[in-house]
Amino acid sequence: MNTPEQQPYIKFFPCGLQFALKKSNSRVAYCALSIKSGTRNEPDEFSGLAHFTEHMIFKGTSHRTSNSINNRLEKLGGELNAYTTKEETVVYSTTLREDLPKAVDLLFELVFDSVFPPKELQKERSVVIDEINMYKDSPSEYIFDDFEEFLFGHHPLSKSILGSSKSLGKITSETLHDYVKANFTPQNITFSIVADISSDKAEKLVAKTIHKYIPSAEAVQTPVRHPVTFGKESLAAGCVFTKEASKKNHQVNCIIGTSAYSLYDEKRIALILLTNILGGPSSNSILNQVLREKGAMVYTVEASFNQYSDTGVVTIYFGCDKENLNRCVDLVHREIAKLRSHTVSDSVLKGAKKQLLGQIAVSSDNGETQCLTMGKSLLAFGEILPDEVVRKKIEAVTCDELFAVANEIFAEKRLSTLIYK
Repeated sequence: MNTPEQQPYIKFFPCGLQFALKKSNSRVAYCALSIKSGTRNEPDEFSGLAHFTEHMIFKGTSHRTSNSINNRLEKLGGELNAYTTKEETVVYSTTLREDLPKAVDLLFELVFDSVFPPKELQKERSVVIDEINMYKDSPSEYIFDDFEEFLFGHHPLSKSILGSSKSLGKITSETLHDYVKANFTPQNITFSIVADISSDKAEKLVAKTIHKYIPSAEAVQTPVRHPVTFGKESLAAGCVFTKEASKKNHQVNCIIGTSAYSLYDEKRIALILLTNILGGPSSNSILNQVLREKGAMVYTVEASFNQYSDTGVVTIYFGCDKENLNRCVDLVHREIAKLRSHTVSDSVLKGAKKQLLGQIAVSSDNGETQCLTMGKSLLAFGEILPDEVVRKKIEAVTCDELFAVANEIFAEKRLSTLIYK
C-alpha cells in the first residue's frame, strides 16, 4: 500500500492548469504536458488536424527553429516525443534530473509559442501523407480505425486520427493557430512530473514557466476541476453492422465488437476483467487457448476495451488464413455465448483479478508510464486515485457482475463484424 508520502503531490494553478508530481529516486526525470483535445475536437472539414498540429509544434517557435527544438534535449541524452488520440494530445520528455528545467520550459514553449512556419507546412504534410500510406499497408492496424468509423457513424469519434491527404491539403498555418487558440487552453491542460525533486521546487518551477507562457490576464481565472460523475446512461448504442472488404492480403483480418462503457461508468472495471479473461494480453486467455494453442489457427488474437469520455469500444481481433475464417468466427461467438450463459467460477475471477493487478503493477513500474498515467487521470477525473483504491475497486467485482456485463455488452444483437479478406 502507498503511504501518504508516496502519493502524488497535486496543485491546481489559478489559470486552471492542473499539476501532479510523483517523487522518485532515479537520476532520470520524466514530464508530460497533456491536453484534453484530440481528433474529436477537429472541425469536420479538417480531418487529421489534431495529429498534424502535434507534428507542427516541433517545427518552430518564436525563439527556436525546428533544428534547435530537436537538439535542445537530445544533445543532453534526453528524449522528446508526442502522440495524439481521439481525445488527447500529449507532449512528453525524458531527461536527466538536472536537465528537468530545460524540459519543462521546452514543453510549454512548444504548446504555447509554436508559430507554424508556412515553409515547414508542406514538408510536414508530405511526411504525414507518407505515414498514412504506410499505415494503409498494415491492415491489422487500420481495420480498427475502419471499425470505429462504421460503429460511430457521423459522431466525431468516427474520424481517423491521421486524416486523409485531401483533408490535410486544406490545412494552413491559420488553421493550426485557430485550433490551438480554441483548444490548447490552461483549463484543458495537465502537467505531470516524475522526478527526484521536492514538491516545493517543482511547484515553483512550473509556476515560473506558466507565468512565462500564459498571459497574466488568463492566470486569474477560477481553477476548473473536471467533475467526477459516473453516468448511468454512458452505454452509447453505436451502429450494428456486418461488413466484408477485399484487401487482397494473404491473411484475413477480422474484428468482432461493439460499443461499451465510458470512462465514467463504474461497470467498466468488470468489463476490463471480462475482456482480460476473454482475450487479454496473457497467453492463458480463453481465445488465445482456443484459437492459437489448441486450434493453431491464428498467430494473434486479442480482446481490448478502449474507454472514451462518453462511450467505449470493446473489440476482439484476430488474423488467420482464409480457410480458417469461418471456424474462427464460430469459435469466438461460441466462447462469448458461454460467458452469457454461465457465470465464471470464483477461482477464475480470483485469478483474473490477481493477473490484472499484476499487469497494472508491472506496467506502472516505469517513470514514463507513471507520468503519462497521472496526466491522463488528472484530465479525466481531476484527481489521481491511490493504488489501494484501485485495488479495492478491482477486488470488489463479483461473478454476478461479470455475468450481467457479459449479457449487456456482448448481447448477440449488439455485435458487429468487420472482415478484410
